[in-house]
Amino acid sequence: MASNSSKNLLLPVSDRPKGDEDLFKGSAMTKRGAYASISYMTCAVLLVMFNKAALSSYNFPCANVITLSQMICSCLLLYVMRFWKIISFTVVDPWALTDNSVTLVPLKKLVRTLPLASTYLLFMLVSMESVRGVNVPMYTTLRRTTVVFTMIVEYLLTRQKYSSSVVGSVGLIVLGAFIAGARDLSFDSYGYVVVFMANITTAIYLATIARIGKSSGLNSFGLMWCNGIICGPVLLIWTFFHGDLEITMNFPHLYSPGFQAIMLLSCILAFLLNYSVFLNTTLNSALTQTICGNFKDLFTIGLGWLLFGGLPFDVLNVFGQFLGFLGSGLYAYCKIKGI
Repeated sequence: MASNSSKNLLLPVSDRPKGDEDLFKGSAMTKRGAYASISYMTCAVLLVMFNKAALSSYNFPCANVITLSQMICSCLLLYVMRFWKIISFTVVDPWALTDNSVTLVPLKKLVRTLPLASTYLLFMLVSMESVRGVNVPMYTTLRRTTVVFTMIVEYLLTRQKYSSSVVGSVGLIVLGAFIAGARDLSFDSYGYVVVFMANITTAIYLATIARIGKSSGLNSFGLMWCNGIICGPVLLIWTFFHGDLEITMNFPHLYSPGFQAIMLLSCILAFLLNYSVFLNTTLNSALTQTICGNFKDLFTIGLGWLLFGGLPFDVLNVFGQFLGFLGSGLYAYCKIKGI
Protein backbone atom coordinates (compact mmCIF):
# COMPACT_ATOMS: atom_id res chain seq x y z
CA MET A 1 0.00 0.00 0.00
CA ALA A 2 1.36 3.41 -0.91
CA SER A 3 2.09 5.94 1.79
CA ASN A 4 -0.14 8.91 2.50
CA SER A 5 2.36 11.21 0.83
CA SER A 6 2.11 9.15 -2.36
CA LYS A 7 -1.66 9.34 -2.21
CA ASN A 8 -1.52 13.11 -2.08
CA LEU A 9 0.59 13.17 -5.24
CA LEU A 10 -1.95 11.28 -7.31
CA LEU A 11 -3.51 13.18 -10.17
CA PRO A 12 -7.29 12.88 -10.71
CA VAL A 13 -8.43 9.97 -12.85
CA SER A 14 -11.75 8.71 -14.11
CA ASP A 15 -14.24 7.11 -11.74
CA ARG A 16 -14.37 3.42 -10.94
CA PRO A 17 -16.20 1.31 -13.49
CA LYS A 18 -19.94 1.24 -12.95
CA GLY A 19 -22.34 -1.57 -13.60
CA ASP A 20 -23.36 -2.20 -17.18
CA GLU A 21 -26.73 -0.64 -16.59
CA ASP A 22 -25.10 2.67 -15.62
CA LEU A 23 -22.31 2.90 -18.18
CA PHE A 24 -24.13 5.00 -20.72
CA LYS A 25 -26.92 6.56 -18.72
CA GLY A 26 -27.07 10.34 -19.00
CA SER A 27 -26.86 12.41 -15.83
CA ALA A 28 -26.30 15.92 -14.58
CA MET A 29 -22.73 17.21 -14.71
CA THR A 30 -20.81 17.06 -11.43
CA LYS A 31 -18.35 19.69 -10.20
CA ARG A 32 -15.50 17.32 -11.05
CA GLY A 33 -16.95 16.82 -14.52
CA ALA A 34 -17.15 20.60 -14.98
CA TYR A 35 -13.46 20.98 -14.07
CA ALA A 36 -12.60 18.26 -16.59
CA SER A 37 -14.56 20.09 -19.29
CA ILE A 38 -12.87 23.44 -18.58
CA SER A 39 -9.42 21.82 -18.58
CA TYR A 40 -10.13 20.20 -21.94
CA MET A 41 -11.30 23.44 -23.54
CA THR A 42 -8.22 25.34 -22.35
CA CYS A 43 -5.78 22.73 -23.68
CA ALA A 44 -7.66 22.34 -26.96
CA VAL A 45 -7.56 26.05 -27.79
CA LEU A 46 -3.82 26.30 -27.16
CA LEU A 47 -2.99 23.07 -29.01
CA VAL A 48 -4.82 24.13 -32.19
CA MET A 49 -2.86 27.39 -32.16
CA PHE A 50 0.53 25.67 -31.81
CA ASN A 51 -0.26 22.99 -34.39
CA LYS A 52 -1.45 25.64 -36.82
CA ALA A 53 1.72 27.66 -36.22
CA ALA A 54 3.93 24.63 -36.97
CA LEU A 55 2.01 23.54 -40.07
CA SER A 56 1.24 26.96 -41.55
CA SER A 57 3.52 29.65 -40.15
CA TYR A 58 6.63 27.46 -40.43
CA ASN A 59 5.20 25.42 -43.35
CA PHE A 60 6.23 22.15 -41.71
CA PRO A 61 5.14 19.48 -44.23
CA CYS A 62 4.91 16.41 -41.97
CA ALA A 63 1.82 16.39 -39.77
CA ASN A 64 2.41 12.70 -38.96
CA VAL A 65 5.78 13.54 -37.40
CA ILE A 66 4.08 15.99 -35.04
CA THR A 67 1.63 13.25 -34.05
CA LEU A 68 4.50 10.79 -33.52
CA SER A 69 6.41 13.31 -31.40
CA GLN A 70 3.31 13.85 -29.27
CA MET A 71 2.90 10.10 -28.73
CA ILE A 72 6.54 9.63 -27.72
CA CYS A 73 6.38 12.58 -25.33
CA SER A 74 3.15 11.23 -23.82
CA CYS A 75 4.59 7.76 -23.21
CA LEU A 76 7.75 9.18 -21.63
CA LEU A 77 5.77 11.41 -19.28
CA LEU A 78 3.44 8.55 -18.33
CA TYR A 79 6.33 6.18 -17.65
CA VAL A 80 8.17 8.70 -15.47
CA MET A 81 5.06 9.61 -13.46
CA ARG A 82 4.16 5.94 -13.03
CA PHE A 83 7.73 5.10 -11.97
CA TRP A 84 7.71 7.87 -9.36
CA LYS A 85 4.26 6.72 -8.14
CA ILE A 86 2.57 9.99 -9.06
CA ILE A 87 -0.10 8.17 -11.05
CA SER A 88 -1.64 4.73 -11.43
CA PHE A 89 -2.87 3.06 -14.61
CA THR A 90 -5.89 1.28 -13.10
CA VAL A 91 -9.09 2.25 -11.30
CA VAL A 92 -9.56 -1.12 -9.58
CA ASP A 93 -7.05 -0.20 -6.88
CA PRO A 94 -5.67 3.29 -7.58
CA TRP A 95 -3.57 3.32 -4.38
CA ALA A 96 -1.64 0.14 -5.18
CA LEU A 97 1.35 1.82 -6.79
CA THR A 98 4.17 -0.44 -5.56
CA ASP A 99 4.10 -2.64 -8.68
CA ASN A 100 6.58 -1.27 -11.21
CA SER A 101 6.46 -4.24 -13.58
CA VAL A 102 7.99 -4.02 -17.02
CA THR A 103 4.68 -4.32 -18.84
CA LEU A 104 2.90 -1.71 -16.66
CA VAL A 105 -0.42 -2.85 -18.19
CA PRO A 106 -1.19 -6.60 -18.48
CA LEU A 107 -1.14 -7.99 -22.03
CA LYS A 108 -4.79 -9.04 -21.73
CA LYS A 109 -5.88 -5.47 -21.01
CA LEU A 110 -3.58 -4.16 -23.74
CA VAL A 111 -5.26 -6.41 -26.30
CA ARG A 112 -8.67 -5.32 -25.05
CA THR A 113 -7.85 -1.70 -25.87
CA LEU A 114 -6.87 -2.46 -29.49
CA PRO A 115 -10.15 -1.04 -30.90
CA LEU A 116 -9.60 2.16 -28.92
CA ALA A 117 -5.99 2.46 -30.07
CA SER A 118 -6.98 1.90 -33.70
CA THR A 119 -9.64 4.60 -33.63
CA TYR A 120 -7.23 6.90 -31.76
CA LEU A 121 -4.56 6.57 -34.43
CA LEU A 122 -7.03 7.26 -37.21
CA PHE A 123 -8.51 10.18 -35.26
CA MET A 124 -5.07 11.73 -34.65
CA LEU A 125 -3.86 11.43 -38.24
CA VAL A 126 -7.03 12.80 -39.84
CA SER A 127 -7.46 15.56 -37.26
CA MET A 128 -3.89 16.77 -37.71
CA GLU A 129 -4.25 16.88 -41.49
CA SER A 130 -7.59 18.69 -41.22
CA VAL A 131 -5.92 21.67 -39.49
CA ARG A 132 -3.67 22.31 -42.49
CA GLY A 133 -6.10 22.93 -45.35
CA VAL A 134 -8.75 25.13 -43.72
CA ASN A 135 -8.41 28.49 -41.98
CA VAL A 136 -8.86 28.36 -38.20
CA PRO A 137 -12.29 30.06 -38.02
CA MET A 138 -13.80 27.76 -40.67
CA TYR A 139 -12.02 24.73 -39.21
CA THR A 140 -13.73 25.27 -35.87
CA THR A 141 -17.04 25.97 -37.60
CA LEU A 142 -17.01 22.73 -39.58
CA ARG A 143 -15.83 20.72 -36.58
CA ARG A 144 -18.96 21.70 -34.71
CA THR A 145 -20.98 19.31 -36.90
CA THR A 146 -19.22 16.46 -35.05
CA VAL A 147 -22.09 16.47 -32.56
CA VAL A 148 -24.42 14.87 -35.10
CA PHE A 149 -21.96 12.09 -35.89
CA THR A 150 -21.37 11.52 -32.18
CA MET A 151 -25.08 11.16 -31.42
CA ILE A 152 -25.49 8.70 -34.30
CA VAL A 153 -22.51 6.57 -33.25
CA GLU A 154 -23.60 6.57 -29.59
CA TYR A 155 -27.06 5.40 -30.60
CA LEU A 156 -25.69 2.63 -32.83
CA LEU A 157 -23.24 1.38 -30.19
CA THR A 158 -25.16 1.88 -26.94
CA ARG A 159 -28.71 2.86 -27.96
CA GLN A 160 -28.11 6.12 -26.09
CA LYS A 161 -30.99 8.58 -26.44
CA TYR A 162 -31.22 12.22 -25.47
CA SER A 163 -33.98 14.57 -24.41
CA SER A 164 -35.70 16.92 -26.82
CA SER A 165 -33.90 19.85 -25.18
CA VAL A 166 -30.50 18.32 -25.93
CA VAL A 167 -31.51 17.44 -29.49
CA GLY A 168 -32.77 21.00 -30.00
CA SER A 169 -29.51 22.53 -28.78
CA VAL A 170 -27.52 20.24 -31.08
CA GLY A 171 -29.74 21.21 -34.01
CA LEU A 172 -29.03 24.88 -33.27
CA ILE A 173 -25.28 24.18 -33.30
CA VAL A 174 -25.45 22.47 -36.70
CA LEU A 175 -27.67 25.18 -38.17
CA GLY A 176 -25.19 27.81 -37.05
CA ALA A 177 -22.31 25.86 -38.61
CA PHE A 178 -24.03 25.66 -42.00
CA ILE A 179 -24.95 29.36 -41.95
CA ALA A 180 -21.39 30.33 -41.01
CA GLY A 181 -19.90 28.13 -43.71
CA ALA A 182 -22.20 29.35 -46.47
CA ARG A 183 -20.05 32.43 -47.11
CA ASP A 184 -16.57 30.99 -46.71
CA LEU A 185 -14.61 32.96 -49.31
CA SER A 186 -11.57 30.68 -49.01
CA PHE A 187 -13.47 27.46 -49.79
CA ASP A 188 -11.20 24.42 -50.25
CA SER A 189 -13.01 21.20 -51.21
CA TYR A 190 -10.15 18.93 -50.08
CA GLY A 191 -9.91 20.72 -46.75
CA TYR A 192 -13.66 20.44 -46.20
CA VAL A 193 -13.65 16.70 -46.97
CA VAL A 194 -10.77 16.07 -44.56
CA VAL A 195 -12.52 18.04 -41.78
CA PHE A 196 -15.71 15.99 -42.19
CA MET A 197 -13.61 12.81 -42.11
CA ALA A 198 -12.12 14.13 -38.87
CA ASN A 199 -15.65 14.60 -37.53
CA ILE A 200 -16.52 10.97 -38.23
CA THR A 201 -13.31 9.59 -36.72
CA THR A 202 -13.74 11.85 -33.67
CA ALA A 203 -17.26 10.55 -33.07
CA ILE A 204 -16.12 6.91 -33.32
CA TYR A 205 -13.13 7.56 -31.05
CA LEU A 206 -15.15 9.29 -28.32
CA ALA A 207 -17.85 6.61 -28.37
CA THR A 208 -15.13 3.95 -28.09
CA ILE A 209 -13.66 5.74 -25.07
CA ALA A 210 -17.06 5.78 -23.41
CA ARG A 211 -17.52 2.08 -24.07
CA ILE A 212 -14.06 0.61 -23.44
CA GLY A 213 -12.80 3.23 -21.00
CA LYS A 214 -15.47 2.49 -18.41
CA SER A 215 -15.25 -1.30 -18.65
CA SER A 216 -11.52 -2.01 -19.11
CA GLY A 217 -10.44 -1.38 -15.52
CA LEU A 218 -7.98 1.26 -16.76
CA ASN A 219 -8.15 4.92 -15.88
CA SER A 220 -7.37 7.84 -18.17
CA PHE A 221 -3.61 7.40 -17.81
CA GLY A 222 -3.80 3.67 -18.45
CA LEU A 223 -5.79 4.20 -21.64
CA MET A 224 -3.33 6.86 -22.82
CA TRP A 225 -0.44 4.47 -22.17
CA CYS A 226 -2.09 1.69 -24.19
CA ASN A 227 -2.76 4.08 -27.06
CA GLY A 228 0.86 5.20 -27.15
CA ILE A 229 2.35 1.70 -26.85
CA ILE A 230 0.14 0.31 -29.63
CA CYS A 231 0.02 3.29 -32.01
CA GLY A 232 3.56 4.63 -31.56
CA PRO A 233 5.42 1.79 -33.36
CA VAL A 234 2.81 1.72 -36.14
CA LEU A 235 3.14 5.43 -36.76
CA LEU A 236 6.96 5.26 -36.57
CA ILE A 237 7.07 2.61 -39.30
CA TRP A 238 4.59 4.58 -41.41
CA THR A 239 6.56 7.84 -41.19
CA PHE A 240 9.81 6.00 -41.97
CA PHE A 241 8.60 4.30 -45.14
CA HIS A 242 6.56 7.34 -46.19
CA GLY A 243 9.72 9.46 -46.09
CA ASP A 244 8.46 11.88 -43.43
CA LEU A 245 11.44 11.30 -41.15
CA GLU A 246 13.90 12.13 -43.92
CA ILE A 247 11.92 15.25 -44.84
CA THR A 248 11.93 16.30 -41.20
CA MET A 249 15.71 15.93 -40.91
CA ASN A 250 16.10 18.21 -43.93
CA PHE A 251 13.52 20.75 -42.75
CA PRO A 252 15.20 24.20 -42.85
CA HIS A 253 13.66 25.39 -39.56
CA LEU A 254 14.32 22.14 -37.64
CA TYR A 255 16.93 23.75 -35.37
CA SER A 256 15.18 27.09 -35.12
CA PRO A 257 14.51 27.93 -31.43
CA GLY A 258 11.05 29.20 -32.32
CA PHE A 259 10.05 26.02 -34.16
CA GLN A 260 11.51 23.79 -31.45
CA ALA A 261 9.63 25.72 -28.76
CA ILE A 262 6.38 25.32 -30.69
CA MET A 263 6.98 21.57 -31.10
CA LEU A 264 7.79 21.12 -27.40
CA LEU A 265 4.72 23.03 -26.26
CA SER A 266 2.60 21.12 -28.79
CA CYS A 267 3.78 17.80 -27.33
CA ILE A 268 3.11 18.86 -23.74
CA LEU A 269 -0.31 20.26 -24.61
CA ALA A 270 -1.19 17.10 -26.56
CA PHE A 271 -0.47 15.05 -23.43
CA LEU A 272 -2.65 17.31 -21.27
CA LEU A 273 -5.35 17.35 -23.93
CA ASN A 274 -5.48 13.56 -24.26
CA TYR A 275 -5.76 13.23 -20.50
CA SER A 276 -8.56 15.78 -20.29
CA VAL A 277 -10.39 14.11 -23.21
CA PHE A 278 -10.38 10.74 -21.44
CA LEU A 279 -11.36 12.32 -18.13
CA ASN A 280 -14.15 14.45 -19.62
CA THR A 281 -15.56 11.58 -21.70
CA THR A 282 -15.56 9.04 -18.87
CA LEU A 283 -16.81 11.46 -16.20
CA ASN A 284 -19.47 12.97 -18.46
CA SER A 285 -20.20 11.50 -21.91
CA ALA A 286 -18.99 11.40 -25.50
CA LEU A 287 -21.57 14.00 -26.49
CA THR A 288 -20.54 16.29 -23.63
CA GLN A 289 -16.95 16.04 -24.82
CA THR A 290 -18.06 17.00 -28.34
CA ILE A 291 -20.09 19.96 -27.09
CA CYS A 292 -17.11 21.16 -25.06
CA GLY A 293 -15.12 21.01 -28.28
CA ASN A 294 -17.70 23.34 -29.80
CA PHE A 295 -17.88 25.67 -26.81
CA LYS A 296 -14.14 26.37 -26.75
CA ASP A 297 -14.38 27.48 -30.37
CA LEU A 298 -15.24 31.02 -29.26
CA PHE A 299 -11.66 31.49 -28.09
CA THR A 300 -10.15 29.42 -30.92
CA ILE A 301 -11.91 31.51 -33.58
CA GLY A 302 -10.94 34.78 -31.92
CA LEU A 303 -7.27 33.85 -31.60
CA GLY A 304 -7.21 32.25 -35.05
CA TRP A 305 -8.67 35.38 -36.61
CA LEU A 306 -6.06 37.57 -34.90
CA LEU A 307 -3.01 35.34 -35.43
CA PHE A 308 -3.63 33.59 -38.75
CA GLY A 309 -6.46 35.42 -40.51
CA GLY A 310 -7.93 33.71 -43.57
CA LEU A 311 -11.59 34.62 -43.15
CA PRO A 312 -12.88 38.12 -44.03
CA PHE A 313 -15.55 39.61 -41.80
CA ASP A 314 -19.06 38.67 -42.90
CA VAL A 315 -22.36 39.32 -41.09
CA LEU A 316 -23.81 35.92 -42.08
CA ASN A 317 -20.73 34.13 -40.79
CA VAL A 318 -20.86 35.98 -37.48
CA PHE A 319 -24.59 35.17 -37.13
CA GLY A 320 -23.88 31.49 -37.75
CA GLN A 321 -21.11 31.51 -35.17
CA PHE A 322 -23.49 33.12 -32.67
CA LEU A 323 -26.12 30.42 -33.22
CA GLY A 324 -23.50 27.74 -32.69
CA PHE A 325 -22.35 29.24 -29.40
CA LEU A 326 -25.95 29.68 -28.30
CA GLY A 327 -26.63 26.01 -28.98
CA SER A 328 -23.52 25.01 -27.01
CA GLY A 329 -24.65 27.19 -24.10
CA LEU A 330 -28.12 25.63 -24.13
CA TYR A 331 -26.61 22.15 -24.10
CA ALA A 332 -24.37 23.05 -21.16
CA TYR A 333 -27.44 24.34 -19.28
CA CYS A 334 -29.38 21.14 -20.01
CA LYS A 335 -26.44 19.02 -18.84
CA ILE A 336 -25.92 20.96 -15.62
CA LYS A 337 -29.65 20.78 -14.83
CA GLY A 338 -29.86 17.13 -15.87
CA ILE A 339 -32.72 17.72 -18.36
